[in-house]
Amino acid sequence: MPRHVGIIMDGNGRWAESRGLDRLEGHREGSASVREVTRTARRLGIQALTLYAFSSQNWARPAEEVAGLMDLLRDYLERERAEILDNGIRLNAVGDVDRLPRFVKDPLERLIADSRHNTGMVLSLALSYGGREEILRAAQRMAQAITRGELVADRVEEADFESFLWTNGLPPLDLMVRTSGELRVSNFLLWQMAYAELCFTDALWPDFRTDEFLRCVSQYQQRERRFGLTTAQVKREDPPQRAKA
Repeated sequence: MPRHVGIIMDGNGRWAESRGLDRLEGHREGSASVREVTRTARRLGIQALTLYAFSSQNWARPAEEVAGLMDLLRDYLERERAEILDNGIRLNAVGDVDRLPRFVKDPLERLIADSRHNTGMVLSLALSYGGREEILRAAQRMAQAITRGELVADRVEEADFESFLWTNGLPPLDLMVRTSGELRVSNFLLWQMAYAELCFTDALWPDFRTDEFLRCVSQYQQRERRFGLTTAQVKREDPPQRAKA
């Protein structure tokens, strides 16, 4: 079972347009997929689920659509609050959340704080998020730590760099899913995706429910995770060591 699954939730707008609806109706329907997939992931025992909800580049969309997305995000946080707290889910956010409007940021921070002691699955919302932006910010913060004498430049290891990422503390990303038939990663978890298995599906996000999610997990389970080793080496390796790798 993958420990950490990331999902690029794509196709809301096209789902709505194909039905003659406003694009925001697609995003609204997509929130039902968020709830169902979150429930399924928790039921499967997945440790962390990270959903690409709003990218750094999405700010460039028409102002009316951005405003509508912010309203939907606030509504989601208020509507799903009881679901998250009652099921032991810990809410997390990754991205430049300071760019979010206060009417979104306030309920987000409250729910993060109120769920911080939950020990079930970690649900991370990638908000105002970009993989390149995350790496650049981490590099800047690490450079500042070196300047302050907290790190020695020629002794920096991967774990040191990862401590400055927004995803610090989450399990390694095992599976990345992209919906809507697009075959690209769209600036999502670029560092974390180094050894992730990729699953692309034609389903638009509002149509991506439990069956599609289980199909992606099944694909993951059928793949051999080698981490640079040969098949023969993997078969000889102790399972816990492979997991740690």
